[in-house]
Amino acid sequence: MNTADLGLPVDVPSTALFTDQYELTMLQAALKAGTAERRSVFEVFTRRLPEGRRYGVLAGTGRVLDAVENFRFDADVLGFLRERGIVDEETLDRLAGYRFSGDIWGYPEGEVYFPGSPVLRVEGSFAECVLLETVILSILNHDSAIAAAASRMSSAAGDRPLIEMGARRTHELAAVAAARAAYIGGFTTTSDLAAGFRYGIPTVGTSAHAFTLLHDTERDAFRAQVDSLGGGTTLLVDTYDVAEAVRTAVEVAGPGLGAVRIDSGDLLLVAHRVRQQLDALGATKTRIIVTSDLDEYAIASLAAAPVDAYGVGTQLVTGSGHPTCSMVYKLVARAESADPKAPLVPVAKKSTGGKTSVGGRKWAARRRDADGVAEAEVVGTGAVPAALADDQLLVELVKGGEVVVREPLDTVRDRHRVARANLPLSATQLSRGEPVLPTEYVHVRP
Repeated sequence: MNTADLGLPVDVPSTALFTDQYELTMLQAALKAGTAERRSVFEVFTRRLPEGRRYGVLAGTGRVLDAVENFRFDADVLGFLRERGIVDEETLDRLAGYRFSGDIWGYPEGEVYFPGSPVLRVEGSFAECVLLETVILSILNHDSAIAAAASRMSSAAGDRPLIEMGARRTHELAAVAAARAAYIGGFTTTSDLAAGFRYGIPTVGTSAHAFTLLHDTERDAFRAQVDSLGGGTTLLVDTYDVAEAVRTAVEVAGPGLGAVRIDSGDLLLVAHRVRQQLDALGATKTRIIVTSDLDEYAIASLAAAPVDAYGVGTQLVTGSGHPTCSMVYKLVARAESADPKAPLVPVAKKSTGGKTSVGGRKWAARRRDADGVAEAEVVGTGAVPAALADDQLLVELVKGGEVVVREPLDTVRDRHRVARANLPLSATQLSRGEPVLPTEYVHVRP
């Protein structure tokens, strides 16, 4: 079924206006200058990781491929551009037939990355590549920030499952993308039904405090929930008095009660007390789920607590303090002329303040030690050294305008787990530090 059939706000028919105006005005000027058809290479990378982060997580690639396919200027969009006088008629004619026909290479989604890693490479005419800058960056910057936070949280949680529950803390469409990115980073379920519908992510949820407050007594609320959802449900026990609620919950549901959820207080202390109480009441298999503004540090602090699962909202969907990855989309090479056979010339921005970039069409490889542990991110131009030929990171995603890679989300999630496991152990430390791998730049002449 097409999600559009249900009218759910999880897809858009066109991504053409998810862009900045200057992308279109650059196209207009390039058309007049005769440079629009020059073959060009753009790369997406970040100059630095957020402070204290040891690695980045690439997420959103699958959504980028959808966005490129849906980048179309229909009559309504063209009418808007014409009415506002944003570009001239020649440019509008060009936009009316826009279809990306170039090639895209990139790191596989779920892979880790480091400063300078060319996580996406877009090749084609300047006219078709430049228009994709904003939509590509908006997707990758958002999704990769969420995935990085999720990865740190899942590392801190160990084998305990994580529930994504941040939909009410962000834009309704961002919530769907955030749930997808969180799943890649290691979360197991989401409370957001649109994300479950759109991406097949397992969904969970039972009740909130409002349900308890609706009823005359807490016992009445628990009885109503158990009668409706069964004894394996999760009962929220911190509306009034936790100890009394736990006792009532077991009395109502029996010792086979599925779980209790704690959403406030000193979670470490309360979790220990609740576990002792559940065990004393014979509910030895009843799980304890904790929520309440958790982040990776709070999760790590609960490692020794008798907690079975975590629910995370605000800190996850805001990137745990880093809501963007500061990725950029830069022209790194362009042809000397519009002749399809014209050679590529490396180009790069030169400026102060740390905004310089490295020119040239790049490859990337991850060098590993004898035990298979990554030891360096190698980024280069020219021929790939033979020693790194089997360790290259970029894969072909789009060829001649056609998407050639579509992956199940579970495949992406598994890839991230493996990629993180192959990093040095210090990658999962929550203490502040430099990227766990250095980035080495090389140029090998053919």
